[in-house]
Amino acid sequence: MSTRDRIIAAATAMMHEGAPRLSVRAVAARADVGASTLRHHFPTQRDLINAALTATYDSAMPDERIRDTSVPPRERLRECIWRLLEPFGAPAEARELWTNLLRMFAEAEADTSTRAGYAVLMAEAERRVGAWLAILEEEGALPRGDNARRTDLLLTIVDGLSIARAMPLSEMHLENEVATLSLAVDAVFDVDFPLRPMP
Repeated sequence: MSTRDRIIAAATAMMHEGAPRLSVRAVAARADVGASTLRHHFPTQRDLINAALTATYDSAMPDERIRDTSVPPRERLRECIWRLLEPFGAPAEARELWTNLLRMFAEAEADTSTRAGYAVLMAEAERRVGAWLAILEEEGALPRGDNARRTDLLLTIVDGLSIARAMPLSEMHLENEVATLSLAVDAVFDVDFPLRPMP
């Protein structure tokens, strides 16, 4: 593993553990590198946070499945979106992850830089889902339409399902998640999302 990758792995692990902030000193110590070495690879804390968030999405949302045309397009999209829920795991894991996310990004004392990390996280999710939809459009499997609205629908469903997983109301929650996600994917394919006119 390269020095840069070690730093990113350390920062990503600290984020998953709910570290209140990614200080240069703490991440450098975790990666077993000097602070100046970390600064060489990531001149600002924002650069470090962005790289860690992007790495998290790269591992959580691999793109290769969406291109497998031997699988029906709805199933491909459903499987890719389902991967967004994997970090939430079982109910206890989902509760812990949401607690950590809220502690990092939503508490009143969170600084501007930390809160900006949430915007990066959301932008990366939107970019990935939008790319999946564009791939399906290009192959003719998905009617052309407003992919920003489609992306918003799918990510809103994922947010809701992840919160419901943290506080399941029945033992059937996984079956219910699959059914709800399938309905959302069907809506993406079947509901008209007309392109909005250019301003």
